[in-house]
Amino acid sequence: MSFPDSLNIPILRNIFHPSDFTEASEGAFAHALKTALMAQANLTILHVSSDRDTDWMEFPGVRAALERWGLLPRNSRRSDVAQLGIHVKKVQAVHQDPVESVISYLAEHTTDLIVLATDQSKGGLPWLNKSVAVPIALESRQMTLFIPKGVAGFISPHDGSISLTNILIPVASTPSGQAALQAAVRMAYRLNRPVGVFTVLHVGENGDMPDLHYSDIPGWQWEIVMKQGDVVDVICETAEEINADLLVMTTEGRHGFLDALRGSHSERVLHKATCPLLAIPAGGFIASVLEAESESRPAS
Repeated sequence: MSFPDSLNIPILRNIFHPSDFTEASEGAFAHALKTALMAQANLTILHVSSDRDTDWMEFPGVRAALERWGLLPRNSRRSDVAQLGIHVKKVQAVHQDPVESVISYLAEHTTDLIVLATDQSKGGLPWLNKSVAVPIALESRQMTLFIPKGVAGFISPHDGSISLTNILIPVASTPSGQAALQAAVRMAYRLNRPVGVFTVLHVGENGDMPDLHYSDIPGWQWEIVMKQGDVVDVICETAEEINADLLVMTTEGRHGFLDALRGSHSERVLHKATCPLLAIPAGGFIASVLEAESESRPAS
């Protein structure tokens, strides 16, 4: 099976990971670093504190992780990281409100993917609770990978190994789920996963199932599932039934990842998620690239 050359061209050039230096952020850091390696991208790690006393040594250890993963030799130098094809920048911001600080940074720096830890145990998601009234002018470029606290995810922080065999893709008539399907295909392909299942879930009447293009990828199969009931409950129940490693969803909204999720099915799913969630804002740059790419792939 041959694939178009376009599939080998990384669409992620700038990856952004806000870290609060807690255990919950360790899994998100591993996913951000592995994704940067996969895409040969720039990785920015931002920490926000209320003072300037933060020790730089508290930042996630990039070289330590890469040495642990067997990608760098012990006692490697900082310059060795660049030889792997990625550039890592660590930024410390001083601000009383971490959300405002993150939004300000994103408004001034191009970002293709945000990798973010979430904590459902606090009765909500702090990153989503902040009202964002100031125009961010990001035009929905911020595809976001959410890693819930306590969830191992599909990238091991210990050795960098990948466990991705079941991807759940909920779809609806609006917004189009085509970008989500292609994002799942691209991830499986670029992570070199030999076998797996893409489960496409539609919650509603059978006649309302959207018409989508299902690209062929060796070793992977498509399962189309149609169910009825509460959308969020059915998505979460299905994720547990198939032991999903990743949820991929297209989200509404044209004003950044916060507005795309607030009050949506995606936000409600995040409260109950037992696996990472990749949210792709509809109408954004990345969504447009993925949709165009799917048209050039062989159909199954």
